[in-house]
Amino acid sequence: MTMRMRTHSFRLAAMAALLALAVVPLYGAANIVIINNNAAGVGFNDPTPAAPIGGNTGTTVGQQRLIAFQHAADLWGASLDSNVTVFVQAQFVPQTCTATSAVLGSAGTTFIFRDFGSLGLYPGAEFAGTWYHSALADKRAGAELNPGFADINTNFNSNLNGNPACLGGRGWYYGLDANKGNNLDLIAVVLHELAHGLGFSQFANLNTGANLGGFTDIYGRRLLDLSNGLTWNQMTNAQRAASAINARRVVWSGPDVTSQVPFVLTPGTPLLRVNSPAGIAGNYAVGAAAFGPALTSTGVTGNLVLGLDAADAAGPSTTDGCSPLSNGAAVAGNIAVLDRGSCGFTIKVKNAQDAGAIAVVIANNVAGGPPGGLGGADPTIVIPSVLITLPDGNTIKANLPGVNATLGIDTSVFAGADAAGRALINATNPVQSGSSISHWDPIAFRNQLMEPAINADLTHSVQPPEDLTLPLFRDIGWFPDADLDGLADDVDACPNSNLGATVALGSCDSGVTNTLFPNGCSIIDNIKNCQVGARNHGQFSSCATQYVNTLVNNGTITLAQKDAIQSCVAKFK
Repeated sequence: MTMRMRTHSFRLAAMAALLALAVVPLYGAANIVIINNNAAGVGFNDPTPAAPIGGNTGTTVGQQRLIAFQHAADLWGASLDSNVTVFVQAQFVPQTCTATSAVLGSAGTTFIFRDFGSLGLYPGAEFAGTWYHSALADKRAGAELNPGFADINTNFNSNLNGNPACLGGRGWYYGLDANKGNNLDLIAVVLHELAHGLGFSQFANLNTGANLGGFTDIYGRRLLDLSNGLTWNQMTNAQRAASAINARRVVWSGPDVTSQVPFVLTPGTPLLRVNSPAGIAGNYAVGAAAFGPALTSTGVTGNLVLGLDAADAAGPSTTDGCSPLSNGAAVAGNIAVLDRGSCGFTIKVKNAQDAGAIAVVIANNVAGGPPGGLGGADPTIVIPSVLITLPDGNTIKANLPGVNATLGIDTSVFAGADAAGRALINATNPVQSGSSISHWDPIAFRNQLMEPAINADLTHSVQPPEDLTLPLFRDIGWFPDADLDGLADDVDACPNSNLGATVALGSCDSGVTNTLFPNGCSIIDNIKNCQVGARNHGQFSSCATQYVNTLVNNGTITLAQKDAIQSCVAKFK
């Protein structure tokens, strides 16, 4: 079954930036073609003269856009394998752009498929009743499932042209060499958007949790919620909706990504680790403060004590820390817990510091997650402090007194992964349209191509050790298949098969159909394997004769076809 889809948007904050580098591909079989959907005189057809730049030989703005677009498509083509051409309908059109933010582009699969068949050795759908993106479905089917239609649709912002009212005058950089200066590297953004169309996105409604058409999708099968231990295909609608906002507790469960996390992400994540009581022990996400000392790997360990203060004009709550703490004797030497609200973060932390606290944990007073940072400045603050979410704060306060915790950088946890080394997905409360779930959590470091915002250290690489996008594609079914015979390389007995239509050895063509067998080897492969270890042509010919006799005996070829093959063997050196 097939269904038409909508696109995915990607936004950029004004001060974000990109760094583009070259990529060395692992595979090179997918052909990705850009279809110019712009009218004459605009977008890819913009005739404005432009000097060649950074390896881009175009002499007009439109030509440079198309060359850069195709270059990004080729980078993906060099990383993925498919015997079916991937068609991308693309256009530059005016989109939202202000002095501080802009929609750079949007992209998504045009159609999705489920329960599709396959040709030859191609595996088809890995799971029944599961939606696949068009290009991925074609790859696994070994055939074009929707001839005459593009697989991916993209729109990019033509307003990024140096207009001061748009991101302060920043524009697209069309070079291929990473020397973008203060402009925006089109290639890196296209790589990001094409990834959404190729499979880095899910289709359930994040607000209601309802699966599209009542069926799960291949991406959702790898989304694991740490709170209930279920993947999205196992959940009810209500559970999926709750998971979509379960910040820092949704991870990618695919084995390829998990195996690469230690080689891509950096050890060290700011966390509040509750040591006791056992019922609430574990890691809690934190937002670090912009003031005071940075969190360290040594950390600060102590008992958590709820700070108390007067309910007065400075703050109406007795736990907001907006006035000097009234239980200083209890707080001294311990980690103070305070509630957010009424006054600035620095005031709360300074009052706790004056009471003798060794660190401060501020519990949010509104729903939302993951926890943001603590803003402010006060050079007299010498203790660390963090923000935790409202639910986590309620959990901790419900167990006071008696909670012991360590606040610091946990070097056993990779930045952007959970304690088990599984990459964190961007679950936010509330849902952020176009950002939630279909991206990595922005806490990841090194920064990743598929985070929801652009970072200064991004490269053009989509694979380890720089990036986790290609491993995710492996997890959803983009298996490596160097010879495009439909059998994954790791189970293919002949991963570089000769798939010629007929059995041809050198210049001799027998005219016999070159049968491909279920183990991934063709007749030509098996005959040429006879050369391995053969000391002379006689030994090679004897091995080949035994083999073709086997083919006659099992009915694969006739005696006349055997003779034709042996004639070629005799001439093959």
